[in-house]
Amino acid sequence: MDHQAIRQQMPTLVAGHVPSNARSFQFNIFDGQPKETMLGFHIDPQPFEGKVVATTDDAIVVKVSRTMFAVLDRTLVTEVPPEGARVEVSPYARRRFDGLRADTPEDVIEHSADGTQYTLQRMILGAAPAKLPVARPQCLELQQLIEQLEEMPAPDGHRRITHMLVDAQARDVILVDPMPSDIIRTPPSVSFTVETAKFAGRVSVIYMRGADTYSVELQHNGERVERRDDVYFDMLGETLAELIDDSSWRCIQVRTVHKTTRGRKVGAGS
Repeated sequence: MDHQAIRQQMPTLVAGHVPSNARSFQFNIFDGQPKETMLGFHIDPQPFEGKVVATTDDAIVVKVSRTMFAVLDRTLVTEVPPEGARVEVSPYARRRFDGLRADTPEDVIEHSADGTQYTLQRMILGAAPAKLPVARPQCLELQQLIEQLEEMPAPDGHRRITHMLVDAQARDVILVDPMPSDIIRTPPSVSFTVETAKFAGRVSVIYMRGADTYSVELQHNGERVERRDDVYFDMLGETLAELIDDSSWRCIQVRTVHKTTRGRKVGAGS
């Protein structure tokens, strides 16, 4: 989406929808690009409701409040509502394996000086982790692999690799956690099932001790369909994205909750 063109068009697009006594208006653009705070932290926008006040070939303009508007990239919305319709909008938000938003505060159990147990909610500014739902392994190399999946960025720069796995509907995570003496005969690995438009089946990330690299293997119905060898740790995100990421996570969920009698729902891309 051309941000400069949108900025030039907005006064015309929202004319008649800004109160006459308002000196200015504001708008946010939702085009699949990550949002950042003034401190440079990536954030995930909250869902919102509003009224569609304008549509163009490229954008849908939603009035959110008295002087606040949202501009949605038309190529990314799941539904193109008619002007005048009231809609619920859910831009992309990173999520954890339990389905909650990744920026949900973490419950932490603490103990007071007298041993009394209490629960705190902790949230680290700018953090939105997606921890693999597995117990901590004994194998050091497997520990490092899990840390890399949780901390290394996906190619889009907004998500971590584990966020990408959540978006790929990763489930049934299994570890192969060998003793140090068995690390070559039984390579440590993380495997999981995914389901995307690119691939549906089992994915294994295997540590190859001899080369100090990873292999990424895809299996469908128990048969190997592809294998990438000599994958260095800093190539994990790019490799997994090429194999399983279908970019559907970028879609902006739009649902019409009320439409005008003259309007009608139409499919995305219409």
